[in-house]
Amino acid sequence: MDEIGSFLNRPKAYCNIDGVGELGLGFMGLGYAAIEWLKLHSPRNSVWNQMYTRFIWIGVMCAIIHYGTKAIKNHITFPRTGFVEYRKRDTLWLPLIVSFVVSAMVSAGVVFALHRRWNLTTPVSLFGLVFAAAYAYGIARTAVRWKWGVVGVMVIGSLIIATLPAHVVGAVANHSWITRQFRAELVGATLLNITLYGATTLISGGISFWLYLRHTSVPSQGSE
Repeated sequence: MDEIGSFLNRPKAYCNIDGVGELGLGFMGLGYAAIEWLKLHSPRNSVWNQMYTRFIWIGVMCAIIHYGTKAIKNHITFPRTGFVEYRKRDTLWLPLIVSFVVSAMVSAGVVFALHRRWNLTTPVSLFGLVFAAAYAYGIARTAVRWKWGVVGVMVIGSLIIATLPAHVVGAVANHSWITRQFRAELVGATLLNITLYGATTLISGGISFWLYLRHTSVPSQGSE
């Protein structure tokens, strides 16, 4: 049964065999964290705090991920390991969409709770556990075993953020206009968790890409 399960999960593992899927997710996470940081440290009426800027930023990131991934697959991955037409449910887009939907729902809940003046510093600090669960379901369980170590790093990092003193976490957003509406430690915990997820996923993808290049090569023209 284990061999059958391994065979069925092979298309999913192949989707991220070169780590490019993780590189895309990590790039998206760090890109989102970057624009949020720019918003925090810019005047409220600056261009960075305009809605159209967010849409343009996200659009550019998605374009880079889409065309960058396609280029790497066509010029590096496929020549080495061949082309596999996997089903849509076997790609990384499903966990990405699920993560986005869950994040949107949680964000909506946070906004509602803030209007009720609930103290959500600790729950938001543990929001990184949602990212860890999405990564475990979408990537770790279908990839090599060391990916579970990445899940562990996400979990431990999230717990550390949750236990940091409020003034340390809040330092990320101190002196920002947004603290007039939200608690500084709440904003800081959110940004730190997004950064943690993006950086960890990017590093994991980079290691996978390096290992892939090290252990694969383009077949010689004379080979069949």
